[in-house]
Amino acid sequence: MENFIFISPNYPEGYWMFCRGLKSMGARVLAVIDTAYDSLVPQLKSSIDECYRVSSFNNYEEVYKAVAYFAHKYGKPDWIESNNEAWLDLDARLRDDFHVTTGFSLQQVQEFQSKSAMKSYYAKAGIPVAPYCLPNSLEDAKNFAHENGFNLVLKPDHGVGASFTWHIRSEEDLETYWKQAQTLGTQMILERFIAGNVCTLDGLADKNGTIRFLSGMNYVSNCMDSVQNHDSIGTYYNFDITPERQEIAQRVVNAFGIKSRFFHGEYFELTQDYEGIGRKGDLVALEMNFRPPGGFCPDLINYSFDEDVYHLWAEVILSGTCQTHPKAKYSAGFVGRRTGIDYANSVEMLMSKYKDELLGVEVLPPAFASAMGDVTIKARFTTPERRDEFFRDSFARQNEQ
Repeated sequence: MENFIFISPNYPEGYWMFCRGLKSMGARVLAVIDTAYDSLVPQLKSSIDECYRVSSFNNYEEVYKAVAYFAHKYGKPDWIESNNEAWLDLDARLRDDFHVTTGFSLQQVQEFQSKSAMKSYYAKAGIPVAPYCLPNSLEDAKNFAHENGFNLVLKPDHGVGASFTWHIRSEEDLETYWKQAQTLGTQMILERFIAGNVCTLDGLADKNGTIRFLSGMNYVSNCMDSVQNHDSIGTYYNFDITPERQEIAQRVVNAFGIKSRFFHGEYFELTQDYEGIGRKGDLVALEMNFRPPGGFCPDLINYSFDEDVYHLWAEVILSGTCQTHPKAKYSAGFVGRRTGIDYANSVEMLMSKYKDELLGVEVLPPAFASAMGDVTIKARFTTPERRDEFFRDSFARQNEQ
């Protein structure tokens, strides 16, 4: 029996399903939590063999003691994972300290979290990236801008999501946002703005790095506009993935050495030709994440494939394989709408018109609403045409009628 230590299965809320998958595959599931045992959902309680509570995952000494307790009682851990961006460093540090080799080391994780370092791995995979620099001064930034033009993006080299990301259109913009960036105390990366639609290749790689499950998501809007401009946002999973993109996903997984884990790769699909980069329709690498896609995207994958991706993950890492899914049965997606926008169609109208496709409507807490919208509407479709109609109806504003 393999000992699997799962960090923070109580948050995000649905992560108890990873433990359920592990348990069903015969693993001993040992949970480290930061909340009272009585507050855990019954499904999580029934999916773990034992749990250890710490006051905070930011207190490494406490978390170390929790893992040491499990190691003393049950033997050396075989796995230590959270599948959570917030705790990837913590997972890796614990693996290093307890000599667990089934995941990336801390050194690897920290390198991979650098957007500039990622670019070298994409280059190894033969995937183009946006030209960039790591400016150490405003003068460095201006020199790059004068060489590449004032259509740039400034953001932290290490960072998650679209926070502290600025679109630079002029020298005045650069001076203003450079000054703001200095308050962060972190290395910034300045890169050429790429006109493209954001899409992803999300999947599971086995212990040899072979992709066993692959899905592809398209953004209808994009996260940067959603956060910076308080715009609406939407995403959906595709019915299938072209052989060319399947091959791209595998090359990238090979380049990064991704094994026995989720990956969530983000790309620009070019909407125009760029000399030296690619032609319209080509993919340009954005960034790689070594975890499941965020928010409720795993659930959208499940709705698209009529599957349990939480169990597929457990199958892949514990048995090395899982059922293949060359095509999704549905295209599931969501629309994130903003309070304060005068939409042409009410939520009630959308719920009525798309009642046969509707999966749910949810008001999000502020932590998620900044990127995903205040009110989300989830639905799944059997045709691209019906799906596209749903997004048009959901995004339409009164002044566009």
